[in-house]
Amino acid sequence: MRKSPGGCIIMWALLLLLLSLTEIEAADTLQSKNLQWHYYRYQNKCRDAEVYVKYQVEQHWKEDTTITRKLLRLLYSDCMVNGCDGSVLLEGPESERMAPQNSGLGGFALIEKIKAVLEQRCPGVVSCSDILNLATRDAAHLAGSPSYPVLTGRRDGPRTTAASVDLPSPSISWEQALAYFQSKGLDVLDLATLLGAHSTGMTHCRYITDRLYNFNGTGKPDPDMNSSFRSKMSKLCPPRSKGQPDPLVNLNQKTGSNYRFLSSYYSEILSHRGVFHLDNDLFKGNDTLQIVQEFAAGFEDFRRSFALSMSRMGNIGVLTGKQGEIRRDCRFTNAEKPN
Repeated sequence: MRKSPGGCIIMWALLLLLLSLTEIEAADTLQSKNLQWHYYRYQNKCRDAEVYVKYQVEQHWKEDTTITRKLLRLLYSDCMVNGCDGSVLLEGPESERMAPQNSGLGGFALIEKIKAVLEQRCPGVVSCSDILNLATRDAAHLAGSPSYPVLTGRRDGPRTTAASVDLPSPSISWEQALAYFQSKGLDVLDLATLLGAHSTGMTHCRYITDRLYNFNGTGKPDPDMNSSFRSKMSKLCPPRSKGQPDPLVNLNQKTGSNYRFLSSYYSEILSHRGVFHLDNDLFKGNDTLQIVQEFAAGFEDFRRSFALSMSRMGNIGVLTGKQGEIRRDCRFTNAEKPN
């Protein structure tokens, strides 16, 4: 378990040493929950499973670079609810994917295509939850993340309902977000690092209008927001009434439509240009300020930390062995769609 840097130079140096591990060494440190490094290759179950996944992601990314942010959000929505069990992929009117917090989720079609390819080559072997983790890793790599280790051997979980989804609102406070991450076994460094995915992300204006026009019910904008940045965001997100359009805006205005990881996400935060209040809060604590400054100054440090935090998130609540099942179709449990 990693420790927060706590403003200590020695601890930060140890962190950087940890982040310099090679992929295989990192995988060894992450062995848990009976997941394995290259599970399908070494178990002689579907030796080229990861190759098939990577190829399909690369082909899709050539046509749609937004797939990175879509898969990142899809994986987060899966892992942070009931663990990384692929339950968010199940269809149905009351399914997890239909929860209000999951409005606008994308990436399902690519996961289903990859599953169809693997079912042709090695039927009944590769779980939907492993496919989602591997595809997200490969899409993140195409957008600038290192190709971090994904341990495999997950099984797919049962159907859950929309009512079970406890994902917090994007307008959550830093304290609430940290408590939520800690309840999932992650820490302050994981939160500060994974927020870097906002470099590729977008949000609806409704989640930031309070910062622009009525912060904490004051009738005024958030005083922590850079004034020129606030003016820009106000033009993108004008006051709206019910039924009016709710535009999408980039969470890193310097990224634009690039959809790649950039260190400018952290430099923007240091300039009080974070879109969410949660982003802006990163510079307020001693621990997180040091992390933001490090990532803004050294993009490679962020890339390595992101790889490790993504691997850690991918280990939340996984099912292995005789737990769960290997779905034949990611949209339905096997009981719902028998052979």
